[in-house]
Amino acid sequence: MNGYNGKFLFVDLSKKEITTEGFDEKFVRDYIGGYGFGAKILYDRMPAGADPLGEENILGFITGITNGTGAMYGGRFTMVHKSPVTGGWNDSNSGGFFGPELKKAGFDALFISGKAEEPVYIWIKDGEVEIKDAKHIWGMDTKEVWEALKEEHDQPAAKIVAIGPSGERQSLLACPINDGHRAPGRGGGGAVMGSKNLKAILVKGTGNVPVGDPEKLKEVNKLVLKTMKENKGTKRFSDMGTGGGTPAAALSGDSPVMNWKGVGIIDYGEEAAQALGAEAMDKYKTKKYACSSCPLGCGAEYEVREGRWPVGTTDRPEYETASAFGSTLLCDEVDALIKANDICNRYGIDTISTGMTIAWAMECYEEGVLSQEELDGIDLKWGNGEAIVALTQKIADGEGCGEILANGSAYAADQYKKGHEYLQTASGIELPMHDPRFAPGLARTYQFDPTPGRHVKGGLGNIQMGGKETRPKYDYTGTGDQDVDLTSKREVMNVAGICMFSRFGTPPEGIVDSYVEAIGGFPFGEAESFKAGLRIYAMRHAFNLREGITPKDMEITQRAVGKPPLEAGPLEGVEIDNQLLGKNFFDELGWDYETGLPSEKFLKEIGALEYLLKDLYGDK
Repeated sequence: MNGYNGKFLFVDLSKKEITTEGFDEKFVRDYIGGYGFGAKILYDRMPAGADPLGEENILGFITGITNGTGAMYGGRFTMVHKSPVTGGWNDSNSGGFFGPELKKAGFDALFISGKAEEPVYIWIKDGEVEIKDAKHIWGMDTKEVWEALKEEHDQPAAKIVAIGPSGERQSLLACPINDGHRAPGRGGGGAVMGSKNLKAILVKGTGNVPVGDPEKLKEVNKLVLKTMKENKGTKRFSDMGTGGGTPAAALSGDSPVMNWKGVGIIDYGEEAAQALGAEAMDKYKTKKYACSSCPLGCGAEYEVREGRWPVGTTDRPEYETASAFGSTLLCDEVDALIKANDICNRYGIDTISTGMTIAWAMECYEEGVLSQEELDGIDLKWGNGEAIVALTQKIADGEGCGEILANGSAYAADQYKKGHEYLQTASGIELPMHDPRFAPGLARTYQFDPTPGRHVKGGLGNIQMGGKETRPKYDYTGTGDQDVDLTSKREVMNVAGICMFSRFGTPPEGIVDSYVEAIGGFPFGEAESFKAGLRIYAMRHAFNLREGITPKDMEITQRAVGKPPLEAGPLEGVEIDNQLLGKNFFDELGWDYETGLPSEKFLKEIGALEYLLKDLYGDK
């Protein structure tokens, strides 16, 4: 088995059972890794209608084929489960070192079911697995538990994924944190871990991953490094990371402003936008860091010892965080942003959904829908850094109004029975920090992808964000073929474990397929890659269909697609035909737009999904 150990680890916490199962090369060719593996396993082994916070929900941590092989940018792993936020399929991925370490420890994926009677953690070391008592670390934040377990096991190089106090309380905003600062953030994975009384997974591995064609892998790596050296923008991204583009995004209309109703150049302004960029914030920078096998190194560590919130050693906020707590809230107070980011990392909550939940509450406060009394006395005015930090802490603690807001804006609107008109969500999950009015292809991705509300999924929006569209972006006719092609390509990149930032300075076409072919040792050209991407997409989609989720059930809030359109600024007058974009996509696939059913012809053409025919079409 090239690229993998050929071994999945299954842990049933209710029965305290630990088992392993093998898989073959055909399985790898069909599903590649990551959520490709995850969608197949969960579809086969989870019953329809399983409670997302119940024992039947399976939580998976899955490597990609590039993890642990030395492939450049090959450090990302995937977490999968049924989402307690959307009620459907969920996958999220993260960088750092946890994924490669799991593979070096002898396992290609870990699937967890059941619920432990008391808090536990899972300890994996070079093929040996134990379920350990976690009562002594229950209540610790994510950084504290990492240090505690490394010391307890005398393993300073061990890697960990852990929930903080928010995950223990099963906040729907909760996510696990790995390597102290990276997160598979979206969709409530921290709540799923908490529902299983699972505090952490500690991993140490020393094994090697077999590669099918080591010489070809070296050649591809050399090509990547050569192209990076020739690209002038690589160094800037390496130095400043995702936050280097925050000011421009806020002013161009790429990032949302004032809960998506504002205009950056009018309501936020250039001075405020520049304050939230990495160039300004990096005065706190002490060193940079990179994920496993990454030649770019876009992360940075900060040190803040003075001011209102002297958090000490902390991490540079990423673009999504800077936008969620910056332009979206009209805040330009750098210390407030750093403090909010630190709270989220330590307590284990998703910065995107947390910032967007606060934005919803801010607009409700402005409109008189939520009173200061209902917000525990917090004067939640736009841009008020003190108020933002105070509410973030309440959400993290699940205290007072934070007990409701800790489950997200859609949940809060239902509980308060008001404010629904100010939600900015897709199928109940808060939208990320790239505006479809700027890159309209994102409207289709946010609304109709089986994992809704994600900017890291494929489609036309990906190239429109970077200004590389090959057709007028506000022409919504005939978009299906390119949208499907780009979706398939991103599916393969994601499940292979390749970081999306590999596009900065690397050869644009075929690099991921070349890595898969070199590592797997099997032919993986354009045709094989396209089929695999659609097969994986269809598997995620089939999971939702079985849960009763069809395209007509998938919604996006109207403000985000320009209904009504903005009246000023770079996006003035933009109104997106999101339904036509969706129909174009499904028509190109040959799927029914109303029911979401893939055609029998499609299922047979992509192979490996013939067994779905009976599930989706019955015995006819």
